[in-house]
Amino acid sequence: MQKRPIRKIGGKIIRALQDATDAIKAQAASIGEGAREKSNQVMEEWLQIFTRLEQYHLRMNSFSVALGFSPGLEAELQGAHADFTPERLDQILKACKGSPALLSVFTTVKTTYILHGKAKLPLVEPLIIRIRVRLTPEISVFIGKPLIE
Repeated sequence: MQKRPIRKIGGKIIRALQDATDAIKAQAASIGEGAREKSNQVMEEWLQIFTRLEQYHLRMNSFSVALGFSPGLEAELQGAHADFTPERLDQILKACKGSPALLSVFTTVKTTYILHGKAKLPLVEPLIIRIRVRLTPEISVFIGKPLIE
């Protein structure tokens, strides 16, 4: 059996580690680009939803865009509780069957009202809907103005 010099073996290990590191970096860049493309696609879909939300008497209060590894957008809309009675929410939900984004917004609104009603608390104006869109959208509904931001 022939002995290999330690330097040669150490050099091969280092080279193998460098090759593995390079492959991981390339894969991460590819995943990152895919995630950015998916984020952009999701944001484009939501941009079209905001105009439809205004048709339901929800006024855009603020709008922001965040750029970075995980780009996203955030919007806050305001409405009046009188425009979202249980009967009206049921009508809206039926009308939104073909739009998962709208359905998720109004399902969250309805759930918020149900839980708020179980707490037996008075409604405080305004109704605020905050939407954060990234790879997975986040919808928050407030009854009254939140003090914690």
